[in-house]
Amino acid sequence: MYEANNYDHLIGMEGFSETLLRNHFTLYQGYVTNTNKVAETLAALAREGRFGPDYAEMRRRYAWEWNGMRLHEMYFNNLGGKTPLDPSSDAYRLIAQNFGTFETWQKEFQAIGAMRGIGWVILYHDRCGGRLFNQWVNEHDAGHLAGARPILVMDVFEHAFMTDYGLKRADYIQAFWRNIHWQKVADRLKKE
Repeated sequence: MYEANNYDHLIGMEGFSETLLRNHFTLYQGYVTNTNKVAETLAALAREGRFGPDYAEMRRRYAWEWNGMRLHEMYFNNLGGKTPLDPSSDAYRLIAQNFGTFETWQKEFQAIGAMRGIGWVILYHDRCGGRLFNQWVNEHDAGHLAGARPILVMDVFEHAFMTDYGLKRADYIQAFWRNIHWQKVADRLKKE
């Protein structure tokens, strides 16, 4: 059984109201709850040897709930920072190396976030090739780069910004940017 993490330390973060954050935490807790429920249902169906349509649908649903849970955890975990990424850091140099400049990467990441539609913007690290990629992920369970590890995750579903910003997604993206916890992003790059 998975338990929801507590992200109350993000309350008071500049650019994110308490109402928006608490609503977002509740949504995340729903993904944790549903991940557990679907896992229990899958286990029960397997014990009974029922691998038909009900099992197949639950198996598909599991990816949605699981990724919803994990992407929100990565998103909340890469928030709460107050300082920009140090230009002398390995993470900064790797980003600049892969995109030409750090600023070019930042513009691309933010432009992807400003695209029409709902989903996620993820900076991925391709462990096999060693490269970094910005990627739009439309749904939790589709569009991920196989074998790549999420390094920076930005939620651009409406629940992440509408309460505070209405249709001004660009303002939300700027608030997100001001609150990135760069040390956690750098730590994700170091993990194998």
